[in-house]
Amino acid sequence: MNDETANAPAASANTAPAITGAALAERAAAVREEVSKAFIGQPEVLDQILIALLAGGHVLIEGVPGLGKTLLVRALAQALELNYARVQFTSDLMPSDVSGHAVYDPKTESFKIRRGPVFTNLLLADEINRAPAKTQSALLEVMQEGQVTIEGKPFELSPPFLALATQNPVEQEGTYPLPEAQLDRFLLKILIDYPQLADEKRMVDAITTGRSAGDFDLSQVRRVLGASDIVAMQRGTAAVIVDEQVIDYAVRIVAATRKWPGISLGAGPRGSIALVRAARAQAVLQGRDFVTPDDVREIAKPALRHRITLSPELQIEGQSPDDALHALLAKVEAPRK
Repeated sequence: MNDETANAPAASANTAPAITGAALAERAAAVREEVSKAFIGQPEVLDQILIALLAGGHVLIEGVPGLGKTLLVRALAQALELNYARVQFTSDLMPSDVSGHAVYDPKTESFKIRRGPVFTNLLLADEINRAPAKTQSALLEVMQEGQVTIEGKPFELSPPFLALATQNPVEQEGTYPLPEAQLDRFLLKILIDYPQLADEKRMVDAITTGRSAGDFDLSQVRRVLGASDIVAMQRGTAAVIVDEQVIDYAVRIVAATRKWPGISLGAGPRGSIALVRAARAQAVLQGRDFVTPDDVREIAKPALRHRITLSPELQIEGQSPDDALHALLAKVEAPRK
């Protein structure tokens, strides 16, 4: 079986030396500045995307259509000089449509591998809950292992790789809820809401003034980093110092979800790992090379809201996972400085 190697992984990115200290914070700030030229408003959403990128994790974005999720990913790919692909998940989408498949070439009388859209750096899986579980699971190996198996042969992806899956919280007819095993693979679950009035005015003005197209012009977004730079920044983020007491604080928060009144299913150990990884990236965005309890607290909701299940009683009352986490965080004692 032959392999089409036009989009083969670049092993050189794995050898990039770590970027640490002030240089790490400066480069993260440069990316934030460039992307914000296109993605107007909602800075917390952009910061959480950058946290996932620095921590080497994946994100689930929940919000109604038309809030700029695709624009955000395109602007990020532009600023980082990364490959970008978008897959619209539908009920008839097959796993091979995501990962790729083998095709027979009559000229050579052999099979060739046709790589799917997952062979990229930034993958937008739009409305992932509209595809059946079998197709959703096609992303599991990619998200966890950074590779795809086609016809029994593994193919590694070029680093960095970030999957951004979206789902619509309003239209539930004809959807397939993501199983807990797949939800747990996402480092963060990001909630994106309608923009503030002032931000929406800026957005409308930027898109409509002097232009007939209905999309944002990304030409103003400068390319500030490449793939090897991102890998180096991820290594630097992993080296951010986390005190033992801060780790203990993060673990106690996750452990509290397992016995908190109103939470029928708490977060597992992967939640503790995700919380510490995300807190390291949160510290980088704040310009520090060490994690504080505040970093853990600030990123706890995005890191845990998709890992807990509320009891039927709280769901009937209209409470959300964030409501339960807010009460929990107020009770778990933070280490003293």
